[in-house]
Amino acid sequence: MNVTEKNQRTKESLVERAARKLAESKQAPDIQSQTKAANGELVEPVSYKSSENKTDAPKAKEANETVEVQAASEGSVAADEQKVVKTESSLKEVTKTIRIDEDRLNERNILTLNNDNVLVAEEFRLIKRSLLINAFTSGEKAIENGNIIMVTSSQPNEGKTYCALSLALSMAKEKDLNVLLVDADVAKPDVMNTVGVKGGKGLIDVIGDDSIDLADCILKTDIKNLSILPAGKKHSFTTELLASEKMGKMIDEIAQRYSDRVIVIDSPPVLASSASSVLAMHVGQILFVIEADRTSEEEVKEALQLIKNCQNINLILNKAQIHVGNKRFGSYYGYGYNQ
Repeated sequence: MNVTEKNQRTKESLVERAARKLAESKQAPDIQSQTKAANGELVEPVSYKSSENKTDAPKAKEANETVEVQAASEGSVAADEQKVVKTESSLKEVTKTIRIDEDRLNERNILTLNNDNVLVAEEFRLIKRSLLINAFTSGEKAIENGNIIMVTSSQPNEGKTYCALSLALSMAKEKDLNVLLVDADVAKPDVMNTVGVKGGKGLIDVIGDDSIDLADCILKTDIKNLSILPAGKKHSFTTELLASEKMGKMIDEIAQRYSDRVIVIDSPPVLASSASSVLAMHVGQILFVIEADRTSEEEVKEALQLIKNCQNINLILNKAQIHVGNKRFGSYYGYGYNQ
């Protein structure tokens, strides 16, 4: 063996040793595939590079998939965040409390919690007492849907909205009694305007759209125990919707879901809209407002005939003049104050 062959074997053994270590650490291919450069340094074979690229390819694919999954996850999180924000926004809208303009009510002499008009307060105490007794009477004398009270009149401008608001506010003073005031006069809604609040979705929207829930339209007021359901958007088929089966089911739902509260409905005038005669079929009691010195007896009889489906109708005389010398509510409370 000459020196050249001996050096070659020595170098080959070094190559084999290096390849073996490389195979143990990186699972390199067979050492026969190893080549040497002109300077004698070890060069990685093409097959090894290809194998390494194949190994990196799945890693790169996995990394890309990870990025895609992460991006998708971030997109899902963003969508969930938007959904949460939307839900919170909707919840905020539903549970928001509206402020009733008491100064506006006082200007119209409507009963409020801070109103010192003893005469009005006492008269509505008398009116509400019999209504509340009928509303929560149990046993054989129980009235179906007795806690639902419709307030109406023969003609417009007789004071039905005034009486409905004053009655609801008077009832809201009762302990452990919640009151829901419903504006059912869709053609000429005046409840929200009277209390100084802009109305939104309401009664007619719930009846006409199955996707709208009743609870989402009820507005809580800053007056304890009082909530309001606006009339909603005007509809060309208002009477038909009020006469629909869904309206009847909704009245029953209100009576059952809110059995612990009184529902006061401000309905259209009987002789001005057929909606009142339809509503009369579903309510338990009616408070019929008659304007003194204006509404004729014939109008009263005609209107009462149209709402006769309700068996419990109470009449109230509104705008009556108090003559000097007549003792009315409030005179007792002023007695002796200046002595």
